[in-house]
Order: sequence, then structure tokens, then C-alpha cells
Amino acid sequence: MIATKTALITGANGGIGSALARKLSASGTQLVLAGRNTAALESLATELGAHAITCDFTQPEQVASCVTEALTHLGEIQSAAHCIGSILLKPAHLTSVEDWQSVMDTNLNSSFYLLQNLARPMMKSSGSIAFVTSVAAEKGLANHEAIASAKAGLAGLTRSAAATYAKSGLRVNAVSPGLTDTPLASPITSNEQARKFSEAMHPLGRLGTPEEIASALFFLLSPDNTWITGQTLCVDGGLSSLQTK
Repeated sequence: MIATKTALITGANGGIGSALARKLSASGTQLVLAGRNTAALESLATELGAHAITCDFTQPEQVASCVTEALTHLGEIQSAAHCIGSILLKPAHLTSVEDWQSVMDTNLNSSFYLLQNLARPMMKSSGSIAFVTSVAAEKGLANHEAIASAKAGLAGLTRSAAATYAKSGLRVNAVSPGLTDTPLASPITSNEQARKFSEAMHPLGRLGTPEEIASALFFLLSPDNTWITGQTLCVDGGLSSLQTK
């Protein structure tokens, strides 16, 4: 499969973002890696020969500055993957206003800020943007009210943006993972009982890997797949659509 020539990856120091960065780099893509963890970003950038930008994507001014710097470094951004997210497992009555706002800022607002700044320059390159939503936006899961709301909003943002920019050739899609074995999920996966319960929830009987989610993002970003837009690709071990028992 053909790789995109230039790419901006946000949350590049996370499990999914770093897996995607390695996959794109191995295919010859010139990369800009962005996120909040400066040390981890710079280490990965050195490994891959990429450019690192420290950015808090919940802050609109920082997002605008990041996109400007990425454009300066790459010349044009042909593709972008927004791999920033969080996990909050609480019922609504135990979710504080601060919890709610943090989940919205991290998962939905950050995505909008990135789209807002990328849309105009990426229309010129007929590029591709891929977001990361969640199986919680596809299927009702207990104690996921905040994250489900944010990710469902992101799925709606994906479809609307795809419609808005279709005439310009800018494609907008999303990947919807089930629980994936990343550092972000470690509070769940490091608990043996919680891990076994989570594995059993997925029809395929295991958690996803960062590389599997990265492969789906790579597919959506690839110039081989320019007939795909406005789609959410579920990579969730069957959780969103199958009932095996």
C-alpha cells in the first residue's frame, strides 16, 4: 500500500500514535510528531528522523502555532492523524464538572481545533485526516457517559467535515477502537481481573494492539484509498456489532 508523503501525527508519544509513526516512517513518510510529552516526543523523533513539536491540543492558540510550524517544516501536510484521547469510567452521577470538561477538551475540542487549523491548507493538497473515536460511541457501555458523549461528538464531527470538504478532495474519516493495550489503558489492563473481564467482552476474546489500530489509520491515510470519506472504521474485536452469547 502506498504511504502518504507527509504526515502530522498528534499524540505521537502514545501507544497508537507511536505505532503509526513507526509504520509511516518505515514506508518513507516525512513526519511531524506532536504532543505534550516533550522528552518522549524528542526521543521518538530522533529514532525516526522526524520533527517534534510540543503542543497541548486543548489550547487553541498552541494548535494554531503547531500547524503553522508543521507546514513550515513539511511544506504541505498531505495527511494528519489525531491520536489524542483519554479514558474515564464513571457513571454520570459520579462525574464531576471538571471530569466532564476535561474529557470534552481532550477528546472533542482538541479534534475541532486541529480540524479548524488544518482544513484550509489541506484543501490545497486534497489530503486525508483521520481521528480516533471509541467503541463507546458505537455501543452503549455502562459507566462511559462522558467518553461516549465526546467520542460520539467526534464521530459526528468526522461526518460533517467530510461533507463540507468533499468538493475540495479533503477526506475525513475515523477509526473506532475497542479497548487497546496501550499505556493509556494501563489502569485497566494492569489489573488482572479487569483485564480478563475486558477481554471477555470482545467477541474475539482479547484486547487490541496499538499496531492494529495504527494499520487502520495507515489504510485511511493512504493515497490508495481516496474513494473513502466520512466513514468510521470499527477495529474493536467485534464488540460494537457482534453478540456471541
